[in-house]
Order: sequence, then structure tokens, then C-alpha cells
Amino acid sequence: MASRRTLARRLESVADFDDPSVDLEQYLTPPEVAAHVLHVASLQGDLADRVVVDLGTGTGMLAIGASFAAPERVVGLDVDADALARARENAARVGVEVPIDWVRGDATRPPLSLSSATVVSNPPFGAQRGQRGADRAFLEAASGLAAVSYTIHNEGSQAFVESFADDHGGTVTHAFRATFDLERRFPFHEEASRELQTEVFRIEWA
Repeated sequence: MASRRTLARRLESVADFDDPSVDLEQYLTPPEVAAHVLHVASLQGDLADRVVVDLGTGTGMLAIGASFAAPERVVGLDVDADALARARENAARVGVEVPIDWVRGDATRPPLSLSSATVVSNPPFGAQRGQRGADRAFLEAASGLAAVSYTIHNEGSQAFVESFADDHGGTVTHAFRATFDLERRFPFHEEASRELQTEVFRIEWA
């Protein structure tokens, strides 16, 4: 796999959503964050010759990045047809080293029959009203598909993620921070830009 810096530069050409959905909490995963997550996954031997599934792929950032790590197969799954169209465009723009299967479906109930994949995901944090705990459903999906998963969560999620993993036969082996630099996106955002602190967890599933 290319260096973390090289991968981040390649991913800088991934285009954002034209009309992001508030309900789906559609944000562009920063190229630097995606490269960081995938670099760690590559060092752990979790990408090469593995089936990699990006749950809630959105713009395709993580799926496209994973394609450069010599995986057996990459699947990008999202419920939003417009997001998948953008992901396909981005894959063509960036160029991928392994073809990606773009699948429309609910990432919390993935229409996939796998048990030992590597899951990568930047799920909704549940920040919107009525969406509290939205990332929990993505963890539940990952626990049924993955041998190992990498998921991005809001700052302060470690106790929740570790407890969830313990209850579902998983073990958190790595936890690290990542910063999202977010520009004003929705009408209710009061600041022109802000830094969002997040936490990334690697979980091995039994």
C-alpha cells in the first residue's frame, strides 16, 4: 500500500455530496482521516487479500482508499442511490486498483452473506434529533459480517464501544483520535467551520 501521505493526496480528488442529507448525516470523510484509518488497517494486515466492506460508503472515500491495499474484493454499501452514483464517479475520477462492487442497501441490515470481512465505516454519530445511537446499528452490522472492523465515532465513545464489543464477543484492540475539519454544511450550523474530534476503534470479532 502507498504511504499514508500519498494515499491522502490521491483521495483529495474525491468529490463531496452535491446535496447532503441531514437525516443520513452525510459528511465527507476527510482524506487525511481515511488515509490514517486505512494505513493502520494495512499495517495490521487487515486489507491485503481480504474482502473489505465499507458500510454506509457515502462518497466512497474509504472503499476507494481500500482498493489500493491489494484486497481480494471491495464492497461499498449505501442506502442512498445518489450517494452511490457519486461514489462511482469518484472511483472513476481517482482510479482504483481493485474493482469496487457498489451495492444499494441498508448498512444496518446489510444484504451480504459474509462472516470474515474487514469492515470500515464512518457511520452517523447520531447527532441529529431522533438519531441518538445511530452508530450502534452499524456496530451490530459489523459484528455479523466482520472478522475485524474499523469504525469512526464521536469523541467520548470509548466506554460505549468497548462495552458493546464485550457484549457481542468482540475486543477493542486499538483506539486512536482523528480530527475532522468541517465547513458549514447545513442551515443550522452557526460557524463557518469547526474541528470535530472523533475516535477510531479497531475491533476483533469472535
